[in-house]
Amino acid sequence: MFTSISDHRSVTLSSGIIDHVVGNGCLMNRSLRILCVAHSHEEVTLILKEFQRRGYEPVLNRVDSSAEITQNLSQKLWDLIIATDTIPHFSISAILKIWKNSGLDIPLILVSGHHSEEIADAAMKAGVRDCILMGNLTRLVPAAERELREVERRQYQKRVEETVRHMVYYDYLTDLPNRALLQEHIRKAINTARRDHQSVALLIIDISRFKEITDTLGHHYGDLLLKQMGPRVKDSLPKSAMVFRLGGDEFSVMLPNTHLEMATQTAMVILKAIEAPFLLEEIQLEVEVRMGIAVFPGHAEYADLLFRRADAAMYAAKKSDVSHLSYAPAMDETKPQSLALIRDLRRAIEQNELFLLFQPKINLKTGTVSGVEALIRWKHPEHDVISPDQFISLAERCGLIKPMTFWVVETALAQCHLNHQLGQKIGVSLNLSQCDLKAPQFIEQATRLLAAYDISAGYLKLEIAEAALMDAPPRMMDTLRRLKTTGIRLSIDDFGVGYSSLSYLKKLSVDEIKIDRSFIVSMDSDDLIIVRSAINLAHNLGLKVVAEGIESQAVLDQLAGLGCDEGQGDYISPPLPSDELPLWLIDTAPYQARSLWKTALRGGTV
Repeated sequence: MFTSISDHRSVTLSSGIIDHVVGNGCLMNRSLRILCVAHSHEEVTLILKEFQRRGYEPVLNRVDSSAEITQNLSQKLWDLIIATDTIPHFSISAILKIWKNSGLDIPLILVSGHHSEEIADAAMKAGVRDCILMGNLTRLVPAAERELREVERRQYQKRVEETVRHMVYYDYLTDLPNRALLQEHIRKAINTARRDHQSVALLIIDISRFKEITDTLGHHYGDLLLKQMGPRVKDSLPKSAMVFRLGGDEFSVMLPNTHLEMATQTAMVILKAIEAPFLLEEIQLEVEVRMGIAVFPGHAEYADLLFRRADAAMYAAKKSDVSHLSYAPAMDETKPQSLALIRDLRRAIEQNELFLLFQPKINLKTGTVSGVEALIRWKHPEHDVISPDQFISLAERCGLIKPMTFWVVETALAQCHLNHQLGQKIGVSLNLSQCDLKAPQFIEQATRLLAAYDISAGYLKLEIAEAALMDAPPRMMDTLRRLKTTGIRLSIDDFGVGYSSLSYLKKLSVDEIKIDRSFIVSMDSDDLIIVRSAINLAHNLGLKVVAEGIESQAVLDQLAGLGCDEGQGDYISPPLPSDELPLWLIDTAPYQARSLWKTALRGGTV
């Protein structure tokens, strides 16, 4: 929540303090730069002698036209303007207009050659602080000293107000605008966007493991990192973007006229900018960040809510151990149902309310069963069976995904061991999240469980969603490479859904791609083109192809004809409980698989 600081915007010093500070200004220096608007050199000489008589060493420049006044004022060299009203065809009102339009805080004193109260009154109403008669200049220098002192008083107060404003609105360590100034800018940007039918994006950035850095290296190095982080982020962004430090290890970026897709691209630019190690004196330090993204008007209609929702997305990214997430309603921890579900999920892991279903896969060339996919479910005591799309994101946010994944791996390998004992030498596949692959102990846990159940690594296949690979940090990519060296097989899940991982197919040592069910279920002409292209691409790269979501013999025939390697779906078999899977594998699978395969063969597609 933002804190209002409106009471701090106006700072006033007592005249005594200002007088004390101003006392050593240009008046004590006795040197004055005077712009003299006068008709004759004789007038300038009289003014010069009056200042010299008082101990000053003035530098005077005489001008007598509007062009000369404008040019000299543009140089901003002058301490004082003395204007006479004796220039033919050039009125004092014209001089005052040029003076006002300059916007400079330079005192102007009128020296009149006329004994006219009307002229003096008009000049004073226009802003001239004093009017001196040319025939009696004794008051000229005291009037100039008074006005110069007032100028210094105003300028000093302005500097103090600017200093205090800077202290209130800017971070002392990084000199970036702070949370209070972010509040003002978000409100202004949202008002502008609402008027112009545009959008505003807000990113909140958190430095991962910052406390570890300060605990290990000391706060001095933490401060050095914070000082470098702001410029590193700022230099990577367009000029319209604003970077703020919110406090601690959190920064924020405000992007006017930016929709969600552009904001996500900006997040990727920031990630790229901080890839290079930070040099903290003699230490090189690699840093990761977590970012939350929220956009007006899609995620919030006003400033405070936009900030809270960007913060909620950042918190979700931290819990999920992913680089960035955009706001989703499920991230709102203030919702009682979300809090209750998190509490119940902790209990579910402890009291074995989670269970696995196993969906068989068949080889589309031979008709034999090639493996099973383990699918997690939750038997909630009050809400019956809950599907993973309702609780996996919660598990990632509240730090439960790692123990949950460990349970899934162990349970799936136990079932695989049982299948092998029954003579069914098939493998098992299961899904992983980004945070699983970033856990340093995951590989050790997986290999230990494989050894415990006496299963060769090749019988375990890990499926990683294509979206998770798009912004995979180096640590995750390294984990994938290390997994491959153990013999564990890797698959890209949900292939083709709105992303473009073609470059990753060459970089990653994966074994297969799994075409998303959205392209398989109906297989219309457009889907058929995509599926054929994906199969040809994968085969050219030496990868296998699995199709999920097969719900009819016609789709199965098409996939077999396209050369797809494996398939799964309710038409082949729905997901089965662990106690039914062995019976299906022994009794049903051979007949079911042969029947499906023979049908496809009769169609001339195999």
